[in-house]
Amino acid sequence: MIKIIIATSNPHKLEEINAINKNPEIVFDVVRGEFNPVEDGKDFKENAIIKAKEASGIMQTYCLADDSGLCVDILNNRPGIHSARYANTQKEKISKLLNELKDVPFEKRNAHFTCSMVLTDKDGNIIHTEEGKVFGFISQEAKGINGFGYDPVFFVPEYNKTIAQLPEDIKNTISHRANALIPMLNWIQENLSKN
Repeated sequence: MIKIIIATSNPHKLEEINAINKNPEIVFDVVRGEFNPVEDGKDFKENAIIKAKEASGIMQTYCLADDSGLCVDILNNRPGIHSARYANTQKEKISKLLNELKDVPFEKRNAHFTCSMVLTDKDGNIIHTEEGKVFGFISQEAKGINGFGYDPVFFVPEYNKTIAQLPEDIKNTISHRANALIPMLNWIQENLSKN
């Protein structure tokens, strides 16, 4: 069995990763104790590295960190790495985003979620990285109750729904986190199960 610490204190993230992970040999847990890294990287990957290294320092084991966010083309990829700090509450973030896009027609509201994932060993050395994306549009209004974050306004054309309207099992195959995590899990199985 391979135990890996997720560099987060966010219970949603652990739930989502556990829902995507179909491998009983790989077990995830969260950082125990004080964990509040300063995410001052210039992109998603740098922030993921900061989190993974700090978690490894605390837990002295394999740590997996991700940094992700929403990038809206017409806003020069904002909110981007500031997605979590774009406004105080989830409701305010969505409201602010819709307000910024109020005069933009739907076909010009292209956006993508990016997830950069970094795995470190017990000494904080980076041993593998992955990146996942999902592409869509920002809808004119929030719809759906599943998911979290910007999911209610992220419209996926293939399903004609927002991510928040999709069942969990579909979201967990198409999301940016799934698109980074699934190849990461394959790499972990192939490379760490031999240790």
